[in-house]
Amino acid sequence: MTEADGTWSDEAEFLAADVEGAEGEPDDAAELAQPVLAVVGRPNVGKSTLVNRILGRREAVVQDVPGVTRDRVAYDALWNGRRFTVVDTGGWEPGATGLQGSVAAQAELAMSTSDAVLLVVDATVGATATDEAVAKVLRRSKRPVLLAANKVDDERLLAEAASLWSLGLGEPHAVSALHGRSSGDLLDAIVNALPEAPRDADRAAGGPRRVALVGKPNVGKSSLLNKLTGEERAVVDSVAGTTVDPVDSLVELDGQLWRFVDTAGLRKRVQTASGMEYYASLRTRTAIDAAEVVIVLLDASEPVSEQDLRVVTLVAEAGRALVLAFNKWDLVDEDRRHQLDRELDRGLVRVPWAERVNVSALTGRAVRKLAPALRTALASWDQRVPTGQLNGWLSDLVAATPPPVRGGKQPKVLFATQAGIRPPTLVLFTTGFLEAGYRRFIERKFRERFGFQGSPVRINVRVREKKPKKSR
Repeated sequence: MTEADGTWSDEAEFLAADVEGAEGEPDDAAELAQPVLAVVGRPNVGKSTLVNRILGRREAVVQDVPGVTRDRVAYDALWNGRRFTVVDTGGWEPGATGLQGSVAAQAELAMSTSDAVLLVVDATVGATATDEAVAKVLRRSKRPVLLAANKVDDERLLAEAASLWSLGLGEPHAVSALHGRSSGDLLDAIVNALPEAPRDADRAAGGPRRVALVGKPNVGKSSLLNKLTGEERAVVDSVAGTTVDPVDSLVELDGQLWRFVDTAGLRKRVQTASGMEYYASLRTRTAIDAAEVVIVLLDASEPVSEQDLRVVTLVAEAGRALVLAFNKWDLVDEDRRHQLDRELDRGLVRVPWAERVNVSALTGRAVRKLAPALRTALASWDQRVPTGQLNGWLSDLVAATPPPVRGGKQPKVLFATQAGIRPPTLVLFTTGFLEAGYRRFIERKFRERFGFQGSPVRINVRVREKKPKKSR
């Protein structure tokens, strides 16, 4: 709950404040289907830098070490009036095992589900055995393939770029992702190669609610996403911090389509991260802001940590609907359950309204219960109480329990309105300042009467300005 105190002086301003406070609702119009471009290549050839150049903004996490991108990550792009989706992938290496094998599998899946493929090769190195292996796979594919000869920063490297004709993928487009050289020509070639509509029109369903999946590192976010999708959608490894970029997935739960975003594990403070971890944390915060409802995943087998509480607080302050999912419930015995209840009563006192679900990403236990919890939280997030009903309830509440006296005077609550939704926001018009404890009391009673389970409720106070006395 947050506070924003203001003043109002007369009836006209009072009514204007009510209208002015109303917040518009996000546009939930169906998203149009867009063709998909997969960007592939071996590690550290500049794929993510080129993706940022194509997008015209810094979205993909970039660092001067190989292997930063691990999952396949989708971004919306626009060029010459054509909208399309760009899928950045991890470095593709044939025969890779372990974590790198999972990364390669994500790249292969991106190639198989795209409408066109952009192979990025480092022109300063030339065609390697890995590049030739990728080209061999792409030549057999039934989709357009473009070849980008990256790192051609000046004219002297054009000859090296021309040598990539040997890959058998047509003309190499000599570009510099870092400096932007010839990126416009490459974009022209991309939009010409892409079809007007995606091959699989069902791939882009319209208007799914946006769900961010967050939590501290290695709590099982990617495992849960894979269990929900029924495929290896996100790279999973026992090493903490495997996910760097947010990963979008369309997931059907209980007959409804949702857009899930798996995110990097949030650390205690962004300042403790460096390099790609710092930017990944920023991407995660952006994913929370872009979401409508957030699932915070906690490890039920371990004590609730300060790190967990910081993540929950971050979501609540962002004003998003909230579901707490306690993972690894299959490892929790009776003693741990009693201990967890005490931890929650003590640590999650700020969000007693959050929906709670006990799940196991490993076994799939109760993951289908997430859908009802998400729907409940979103219904609360979208809920509005009529002004007349709100004020009738508030008058009875204030009459039974008036605000505490402050500075020798007792403030009066004159009127209230729900100024907005997403999150629900109440504005109280008063004759004096209301103590934080009394505002919390109003919120608690408001929830008891009207519900709002799973959604934060913000209460703002506007204090009436005293009119100056007229001189005779």
